[in-house]
Amino acid sequence: MSAHHPTTPSVILKASNLHRYLGAAENRVHVLKGVSLELEKGKMYSIAGPSGCGKSTLLYLLGLLDQQDQGDIWIADHLMSMACDSTRTAARNRLIGFVFQFHFLLPEFTAEENIMLPMRKQAGLNPTDMLKRARRLLAQVGLGDKNKRFTQQLSGGEQQRVAVARALANQPALVLADEPSGNLDVRNSNHIFSILQSIAHEQGQTILLVTHNPELAARTDVSLKMRDGTFV
Repeated sequence: MSAHHPTTPSVILKASNLHRYLGAAENRVHVLKGVSLELEKGKMYSIAGPSGCGKSTLLYLLGLLDQQDQGDIWIADHLMSMACDSTRTAARNRLIGFVFQFHFLLPEFTAEENIMLPMRKQAGLNPTDMLKRARRLLAQVGLGDKNKRFTQQLSGGEQQRVAVARALANQPALVLADEPSGNLDVRNSNHIFSILQSIAHEQGQTILLVTHNPELAARTDVSLKMRDGTFV
């Protein structure tokens, strides 16, 4: 199969027949059982399902943080499943932003410095441009006045909004969010959801949200339900 796959221009990610096994010998578990999906630009998708159904495992495969045992993944028309580690890492830094349930902000840095960290891995941006972009992203998530605050000076909801801004630092085509509002109250949870939704609809980026909250899942453009390692 060629490394260049003829997807339509609107498709940012295509996964075909993904299988993943975890564990060894008699503890070996078939976690993903032939999962396929296509994600289009400018849409918000959700994968919902009970704990242990394979949704986070799938997200890690699509984010190139883990490797499938079988099947193919194309991102922006490049076949990633066979790519070497350095190619996968470069693609991850350039094309994908991550938001996890825990914000993973570095406490010794301010909000704006945390957002600038991913930019430092990319060539071509000078410090002034990086700072401008970080401040613009903070304003976008409603924290324009808190750019100099350290992590512990921010509430849980604010920390997670900084994490969303950091995920957008390199203007990724695809944002993968794993239970991003799992630790937040309803108001903050809705706020995070609205920010992600507007990123998809107004900026043309693709959002894939993993959640066990059926109400949030129902509000996405496309809601996929997962059970026992496959879509239902």
